[in-house]
Amino acid sequence: MLSPQSYTVLIVDDNPDLLEFLSMSLRHFGPFTIVGAANGIDGLEQALKLHPACVVIDVKMPGLNGYQLASTLRGDPATAAIPLVILTALALDKHQFIGLASGADRYLVKPVEPQDLAEVIEEVIAITQQERAQRFNKLVEDKAFE
Repeated sequence: MLSPQSYTVLIVDDNPDLLEFLSMSLRHFGPFTIVGAANGIDGLEQALKLHPACVVIDVKMPGLNGYQLASTLRGDPATAAIPLVILTALALDKHQFIGLASGADRYLVKPVEPQDLAEVIEEVIAITQQERAQRFNKLVEDKAFE
């Protein structure tokens, strides 16, 4: 469980109804201040500006998709340490691998209960850079021998 301080969470999703629902719900389940972005480009700009505690990213968006956004955030030293959660309707194993390989700490398939999402956000905020690097290395090693 996180400390009682508030954490800024950036949610990047082009569905305004889902964005509003998640924003309201997450405020109820955790010490979160929610900022929304309607597409990947806006999400990137917001992440660079705000340096949120976590970014929740949809995959299918116009302009910059979620995988591209995650890779871009991981590739920039200014945002590389921000915890990332992909939240998408894409449920195949290959999609999950792409999401995790692009830098996401967790990959969740919609629909997800807001309380479960809040718990995952808390989990990824607690991940250390060393743990993140170890998880990524294991992912690459496991796939390299398939």
